[in-house]
Amino acid sequence: MQSKAQSVAAYLKELPEDRRAAISAVRDVILKNINPGFEEGMQYGMIGYYVPHSLFPAGYHCDPKQPLSYAALASQKNYMSLYLMACYGNEAEESWLRDQFTQAGKKLDLGKSCIRFKKLEDLPLEVVGQAFRRMTVKKYVAIYEAALAQNVAVRAEKKRKTNIGERPA
Repeated sequence: MQSKAQSVAAYLKELPEDRRAAISAVRDVILKNINPGFEEGMQYGMIGYYVPHSLFPAGYHCDPKQPLSYAALASQKNYMSLYLMACYGNEAEESWLRDQFTQAGKKLDLGKSCIRFKKLEDLPLEVVGQAFRRMTVKKYVAIYEAALAQNVAVRAEKKRKTNIGERPA
């Protein structure tokens, strides 16, 4: 369920107490560990962490009016979520994350970029801190731009094969 809250404080205030405590604890870890340049605010009905237009004027390619999303924190209907966009389509980052969860003795419930957890104890906070410390704005923008370039190349190849009558892979 997407929140209509206009601020992080309003978002937290509308959560049930147990969820507020868990989300606030994860948020505290993020704020203590996130590198300079990223900003916090509401994005897509969640607490978002993003590269502001002042540092990346192009913004998010699907909606350039939006700053480039890096991470998000949300309370969903059946679980809470920490979204780490650097893991989406990035084998090295996803592998690092999987290894860290294993080393911490925690089960990783990972979607494309979404780490789902039902209670705070399911999430190794030291790993969350490391994930945010290891990603600078410069590194994240490079990962994002490389993923975009790869996507453009894949689409161009599919279009080329379609135009010459081959079956796309």
